[in-house]
Amino acid sequence: MTVTLPETRGVLTPDRPLADLTWLRVGGPADWLYQPADEADLAAFLGALDPSVPVFPMGVGSNLIVRDGGIRAVVIRLGRGFNAIAVEGDRVVAGAAALDAHVARRAAEAGLDLTFLRTIPGTIGGAVRMNAGCYGSYVADVLEEVRVVLRSGEVVTLPASALALRYRQSDLPEGAVIVSATFRAGRGDPAALEARMVDQIARRDASQPTKERSAGSTFRNPAGFSSTGRADDSHELKAWKVIDEAGMRGARVGGAQMSAMHSNFLINAGGATAADLENLGEEVRKKVFQSSGITLEWEIMRVGEFPQD
Repeated sequence: MTVTLPETRGVLTPDRPLADLTWLRVGGPADWLYQPADEADLAAFLGALDPSVPVFPMGVGSNLIVRDGGIRAVVIRLGRGFNAIAVEGDRVVAGAAALDAHVARRAAEAGLDLTFLRTIPGTIGGAVRMNAGCYGSYVADVLEEVRVVLRSGEVVTLPASALALRYRQSDLPEGAVIVSATFRAGRGDPAALEARMVDQIARRDASQPTKERSAGSTFRNPAGFSSTGRADDSHELKAWKVIDEAGMRGARVGGAQMSAMHSNFLINAGGATAADLENLGEEVRKKVFQSSGITLEWEIMRVGEFPQD
């Protein structure tokens, strides 16, 4: 990228490989990796950055495949200046870099119920952007507002209604970076909330390959909602069920594999490239369509360029 970037109090690294910053451990370099010092630094940087230069906000890479050719953009990764968690009455204000699990635990200690966040990998910024959810609860149910830095450098607060939150999707202005989110949570007994989270972790670990290099659920459920965890929850239109029916549990391409433990988990079984992972995912989509007529939609975000031959 032949452009002069603005001065910053943060850390700006050219040609930064991104594989070690993603849970799947794959992907090429970003033209630049920018780690802002704080909100004011981020706003000043974006305000001064040539408008033609694309930016890509990145969390902890828990739901991401970076293609092997890397990303032609300034990748923005928020760090310690953006991970504060504050409880204010029945509200929880969390920085975008705060881990979902930490927010759930901090809320529970204060007698506030954000327990569904406990088993969701990643950070609050990503949870808001994807309207993350499980056990029948979603970010949309508790989100009050978000604070974002627009691509222009302007800092604005948006009500949750402005994001058009829906299953695994939201509408944010192009290039906007979420810096914090405010949730309004119901009250509960701290001990009971903690016990619920312990149970959720045990159920997750018993059914999902949490020790493997994965990025969580690979495809959205065709039914259009998360598992509820209830006894009457139908599995007929769950992604794992249609993948099983297509005979793709345990399928492999190179170092990529659909987990034998949970067939909607794409894992790096050793030495996988981003291409291995994406190609296996596309093969699964093809086989599921042939088997059931259902077109699976990716839940994992795939970004960047294919490598040049």
